[in-house]
Amino acid sequence: MGENMGSTTPPSVPGTFILTRPTDAERRRTWSLTHPLWGPALRHEDYVEREVYLTTVPLAKEGGLSQWILTDPSLPPNERPILSSCETLRKRAIRARPDGSVEDGIAHGIGAVFTDAQYRGRGYANRLMRELGLRLRTWQGESKRRNSNPDEVFCSVLYSDIGKTFYAKLGWAPYPSSHVAFPPVSGAESGLAPQDGYRGAKARPIGYHELAELCCADERLLRERVARTARESGRTAVALLPDLDQILWHLMREDYMMKRIFGRTPSVRGAVYGEKGRRVWAVWTRAYYGGLEKREGNTLHLLRVVVEDEEGMEEREVVEGFTEIVRIAQCEATEWCLQECQMWNPTGLLRRVVEGCGLECAFVEREGESIASLMWYGEGTTEGVEWVANEKFGWC
Repeated sequence: MGENMGSTTPPSVPGTFILTRPTDAERRRTWSLTHPLWGPALRHEDYVEREVYLTTVPLAKEGGLSQWILTDPSLPPNERPILSSCETLRKRAIRARPDGSVEDGIAHGIGAVFTDAQYRGRGYANRLMRELGLRLRTWQGESKRRNSNPDEVFCSVLYSDIGKTFYAKLGWAPYPSSHVAFPPVSGAESGLAPQDGYRGAKARPIGYHELAELCCADERLLRERVARTARESGRTAVALLPDLDQILWHLMREDYMMKRIFGRTPSVRGAVYGEKGRRVWAVWTRAYYGGLEKREGNTLHLLRVVVEDEEGMEEREVVEGFTEIVRIAQCEATEWCLQECQMWNPTGLLRRVVEGCGLECAFVEREGESIASLMWYGEGTTEGVEWVANEKFGWC
């Protein structure tokens, strides 16, 4: 990199710090620093280029991704210390009031919060996040639609890997953070044949070309669910929207890694059971943290699981559909050297379905990692807000 940040003494007067946007050189320096923590599955240069690539995908391009650093304003750009850093993604969101009325706005997803070892223990991450929480209240609230009002920023969300306390003290309240884990199963064990595209299976694998229609159907269903939740609870309800751009952010990130780890990309991105109007489907992504040498943490994540007609479908039908989908996911986990399959925060219906499907699984309440946390910017308090569809697709 050419910089020797160890020779720079950071300021000690709190007022001399600023939260600002990094230069291109500072962004690359930050990515180089985070590689050992988050990128050991990739070579250093591939990891940095992945981060560059992820600024160009649909959700992130044209300012959708914002990077932030806490630094010393008395020094010129590219010579100042990066005391702490993070990035945010602008996401579409909806809010329902207790009367069931639904409004569109935005949420900011916060990720990659990092402080280099030489600067830890001095409160820099605390300062970064305090200032960021305030900045995001209005950040990018402008409307992209001509002759329309500015978009309201409903909330910001993050997924803490350091427990529930640190971010809660800064205003991000922890929400339910659980998952169901399913072990990998080979095609021979399951009776399925991945090599022929799972022909003959009761669920059908899906690829990129099905995603647009499924995401549109999912958004319609989620709008109805958020409105219903608000009316029934008498509380404000909010949801990030699992739209096509949000799903593609995960899948295009996955493709980059798969090409470098395996030299190829997968064709199966999820599975669907049943006919239109009475479908169950899941979209998933594969995440690698230790590469192929250390599989711990390598996971097939069910980003989103949808039951298209919760009122009209019999529960046994949902059980069969979900079971067939998970069987394909388990085969994919084996095919791609993954440790397990996970589904985050299942609804009451899906929890009953899991308990009745007969598949080997484990329910996990997370206490230290991926703690879903939300800061509310609208009326009322964070504690008074229902977070609907708090699933893996929202992670960043």
